[in-house]
This record gives sequence, structure tokens and C-alpha cells, in this order.
Amino acid sequence: MQAAHRVAKNTGILYARMAITVFISLYATRLVLAALGVADFGLFNVVGGVIAMLGFLNSSMAAATQRFMSFAQGAGDLEKVKRIFNMSTVLHAGIAVLMVLVLEIAGYFFFNGILNIAPDRLEVAKIIYHFMVASTFFTVLSVPYEAVITSHENMLFYAILGIIEALLKLGIAFYITYSSFDHLMAYGFLMAALSIFLLILRRIYCHRYYEECVLDFRKYYEKSLLNEITSFAGWSLLGSASSMIANYGQGIVINMFFGTIVNAAQSIAAQISGQLGVFSVTLTKALNPVIDKSEGAGNRAMMLKATLGGTKISFFLLSFLYIPFLLKMPYILGLWLKSVPDYTIIFCRLLLIRNLIEQFYIPLTNALGAVGNIKKYQIVSSLLNIIPIIVSYVFFSLGFPPFTLYFAFMLFSLVMLFNVIYFAKINCDLSVVGFLKNVVLSCVITFVVALGVSSIPIVVIDKEFIQFVSVCIVGCISYIALIWLFALSKEEKIVVLHLKNKMVFLVNNLLVGSKKYNKE
Repeated sequence: MQAAHRVAKNTGILYARMAITVFISLYATRLVLAALGVADFGLFNVVGGVIAMLGFLNSSMAAATQRFMSFAQGAGDLEKVKRIFNMSTVLHAGIAVLMVLVLEIAGYFFFNGILNIAPDRLEVAKIIYHFMVASTFFTVLSVPYEAVITSHENMLFYAILGIIEALLKLGIAFYITYSSFDHLMAYGFLMAALSIFLLILRRIYCHRYYEECVLDFRKYYEKSLLNEITSFAGWSLLGSASSMIANYGQGIVINMFFGTIVNAAQSIAAQISGQLGVFSVTLTKALNPVIDKSEGAGNRAMMLKATLGGTKISFFLLSFLYIPFLLKMPYILGLWLKSVPDYTIIFCRLLLIRNLIEQFYIPLTNALGAVGNIKKYQIVSSLLNIIPIIVSYVFFSLGFPPFTLYFAFMLFSLVMLFNVIYFAKINCDLSVVGFLKNVVLSCVITFVVALGVSSIPIVVIDKEFIQFVSVCIVGCISYIALIWLFALSKEEKIVVLHLKNKMVFLVNNLLVGSKKYNKE
């Protein structure tokens, strides 16, 4: 119950952050697309896509380090946490240098035959790429600090940083809209500078408020611990890097065959996927420390209960917003963007379906990380991450359309699901039948029924706006009712009620504070 309360409290804080940042981010994207134009926006997605990789790589590596810190905190060993912090700092300094070397070498090949970039924009593209490489260095160095914040479940500071980031991105969007400088170069430089600025803030905060953030490599050096963290982080990095290459490789392969215009459609699809996915990512962010600390305290049953409950609730949080987007994607994109690039609608729909499949195994991968035996799992997963890129390249060579890539990734997401279930059964004592029946089947049936009920207004109503509003209302009411009546267990309902009460408490506090401020 105490763990559920912590998860509810942290999730409520992160949802308050999300409520502020989502609309700011979507509006900023609209401004950036208008300022850069479709071609330059697609070009930034290819070259500056490293920024997106940095966020993914940073969170993945931080999760690996956070696993050790939360594990040690669960066991109540502060001195070990200090040793973990120092050894992870040493490790990530080495990784930062290695990443810079790899990216600079890769950049030579990118700009000499791989990327399809107009000659008049090639030099700008190279400069943007170097901005991103510099940002990579600082990002990797900050991983131990990100892990400290997460292991302490300090979601308030995480939320504040997110709001600052969203506001600064909006400021950047306004600047490039009215700037006389080259819009693409200015955008690339400012986005890289923003990531470095936020990382510095994170480091300063941790050294000031967390006692384990003391850099003393002589005192806290432990070779066996460094080897253990290196081994775990190495295998985690293999999985994260393969996934990162697969995600970034999508843009490169599409660019090779179809150019930057189609890259713009892919970038918009990724933007929508990322913003809608904030709900489930938020819950996962709050849930991971509980999973790791439960395993660290030797409570495997609690760890599995948190994992399975988190899987189901995060799926519903993710799919809740997907219903109106899947059914009314053309209308929504038309409202959001001044011009919708070709293939954007089908890219968005296929990517959202793929995300739903992946949501079934993301919390399970966190459970595998908590147990710690990840070598074989990461090897198999890395292969499954890369294969869809190769398959897509072959299909594109044969003349297949761009959306073939998304079908390939959906298929391999299904394969990945069963791969994760297999290793979770071996390493975490997962009941496969129970998982498929109580989580996967329950979620799929509930979602499909809600999707069918929500599509009724489209059949009986002609006007687009009334259709959209009706789909949102019918989808919201029917999905909540179906989830509550048929999908959640008693314990899961208690967690949801805790979450609801915490969010109401936060909203009331904000309203009371606002009233006091107005009176004054």
C-alpha cells in the first residue's frame, strides 16, 4: 500500500508537468515546421535526429545506473550507493569519449554517400551534426545524476525541469520564426545548447541536495563493483544502442529512398507518438524505482505485482488518448498543422499501433533489469531491433511504399513481446499463462471493444467537428467504464483511486494557491 501511495504521488506530480508541457510542445512544433519549411524540418529530423537519440540513450543508460542505486537503497546501504555513484561516473566518462569518437567517424560516412541531402544545405547539415555530437558528450556525463534523481523518486524536480525545457523550446521556436539568421542552423545550435544547459542544472542540484553525490574516486573506488556495473551497463547499452540505431535508421533508410519530404512525415508521427506516450512513460518513470527497490529488498512477489499492475495501467493510459487519434487522425492533423506532408496520417496510425504492442513488454524489461541477469536477453533483443531496418531496406529496394517500414517494425514488436515473456519466465518466475490472460488478453479485448463503440459517431454523424467531439466523449466514457468493470483487479483499482486522489489533491492545492495570490 505504501508503494502504491508513492507511485500515485509521483505519477500525480508528473501528470501535472505533462498537462503544462504537452500543449506547449505541440504548439512549438507547429511554429518550427512553419519556420523551417517541410524540407528543412525533414533535414533536421535526419541530421539533428541525434538529439532524439540522446534523450533515449540518456534515459536508457540512466535506468541501468538507477537500477544499482535503487537496489542498494532497497537494501539500506548508503555507502554502497556512494561507491555506485563514483564508479558510474568513471564509467560514463569513458563512454562519453567513446561515443564522441564513434559519432564523428560515423558522420564522415553519413555525409559522403549515405544521406540524401541537397548540396546547398550540406554544410549546414554538417554543422548541426557537430552541435549534436558535443551535446552527446555532456548528456552521457550526466547519466549518474539522472539516475540519482530517479532513484530518490524526486519527480517534483524532474517535473520542474520538464516545464523549463518546454518553455525554452517555445522561446526557441519564436526566435527562429522571426530571426534573420539561417533558421535551420540557429535551431540546431539552440537545441544543442538547451540540452547542455539542462544537464548542467541537473548536476548542480544533485551535488547540493544528495549526500551520495560526492566525487572521491580514491575513497570509493571498488574494482569488483566497477566491473559489475560495467558488465550490466554494457549489456544494457547494447540493447539501447541497437534500439537507438533502429529508430534513427528509420529516418536514414527513408531518406535514402524517398528524400527529406517523407522524413518530415516521419518526424511528425514521432512527435505525436512521443506526446501521447507521456502518460505511460510518466507511470513507468514513477514505477521503476519501486520495482528495483522491491527486488533489492528480496521481495520478488512485490516486484512482479508492481510490474504486472504497471503494465496494465500504463497500457490503458497510453491507449486512452489513442482512440480519438486513431479514428480522427486526418481531422486532428489538419487542425494542428498548416500543411500535412504526404504519408503523415498512415505513419501516425501504424506507429501508434506499434506502441500499443510494445507497451506490453516495456515494464517487463524493467523487471528483467531489476533481477540483473540480462546478457542473453540483450543479445537476442539487439538482433530483433536491427532486423526490421534490414527488411525495410530490402523491401524499399524492390519498390515498396514508405509505410512498409512501419509494418515491418510492428511485426518484430510482436516477436519482441514473446522474447521478453520467455526471458521473464526464466529470470523473474513470470507466469506466462497468467500474464497473457490477465494482462494482454484483458487489455486487447477492452481496447478493441472501446474502439468499436467510439467509432459509432463517425457512422451516424456527418459534420467533422461534431464527429470529433462525439468520438472523444463516447470513447472517454465507454473506455473508463469497460476498464473499471472488466479489466482491473481489486488491488489495481486501489492504486488507481490513490492516483486519482493525489491528482485531485494537487489540483486543489494549485487552485487554493491561485486564489490566495489573487486576493493579495
